[in-house]
Amino acid sequence: MRIFSRSSAALPVGLLFGWAVLLNLSMVRAQSQRSSQTVAVGPQYDSTHVYLSPEDFDRFVASVLGTFGGTASKEGIATVTPTPSSTMSQIVFTPVGIFSVFGFKTPIPYPFGSERTGYLVNDMEGAIRASREAGAEVIVAPYDDAIGKDAIIQFPGGVNTQLYWHTTAPSYAPLQTIPENRVYVSSDRVTAFTRSFLAFSRGKVVSDDPHATGVEIGRPRDTYRRIRVQSKFGKLTILVTDGHLPYPYGREVTGYEVADIQNTLSKARAANVAVLVPAYQSDGRTAAMLQFPGGYVAEIHASR
Repeated sequence: MRIFSRSSAALPVGLLFGWAVLLNLSMVRAQSQRSSQTVAVGPQYDSTHVYLSPEDFDRFVASVLGTFGGTASKEGIATVTPTPSSTMSQIVFTPVGIFSVFGFKTPIPYPFGSERTGYLVNDMEGAIRASREAGAEVIVAPYDDAIGKDAIIQFPGGVNTQLYWHTTAPSYAPLQTIPENRVYVSSDRVTAFTRSFLAFSRGKVVSDDPHATGVEIGRPRDTYRRIRVQSKFGKLTILVTDGHLPYPYGREVTGYEVADIQNTLSKARAANVAVLVPAYQSDGRTAAMLQFPGGYVAEIHASR
């Protein structure tokens, strides 16, 4: 008994065309679904990375808790890089944001220390793919750590961000207020950075003020462009400047929203935190700049 097969070459052209269309539509739908999904988990899982000298480590943690309240994980010694190193490590949980604190006992391997924040993602492979599709560069390829995986990406404009994924998903309580990632970029790179971050985060621009008051960057007689973005990663403010910034502007990477600015400033002073910029009012908020033991600079603000 002979079994005859019919090759695709013998199929009607119309049928082949129909199959090709269905296959193409299926691929487009899959790509569209993938691009519309976010790899973010939530802002309560995103932390500011703070690198300190070991001798400043405990003083810094105590000052953060004294200023904002909260709790700290057990301090440990770990290797958090893909190459040999050793660091003191602790997570500080506050109602206004999380701090990942590192006090390296060895030289810090490059490019660690240049990343601003750590974003928890629900899929490391998907996050890496999404970052590349958004125009970001993977400067540290994914590597294993004790509880999951890590990587570092760089958005246009030189903004470095760590991505991390846990084998067992963590469960943190929602924050009382969402911190604001503060990114200073030039007018040359703002379009590329904004487009890339929005594509990666699936976020949206909530305001774009081309003439924001310069008091927010230490130049009260001038104006600058300020863009505010929101996504499942939290809040992000893009400050577009010419780089003529008086200290400490541009040194802060996170702004923390507090309920009462004067009460927070009082707690900060009592916790040996320096007030670098006294409280001022702008854009419906009262803001100030602090420097914690070890040199970490932060903005704080409260809605008026």
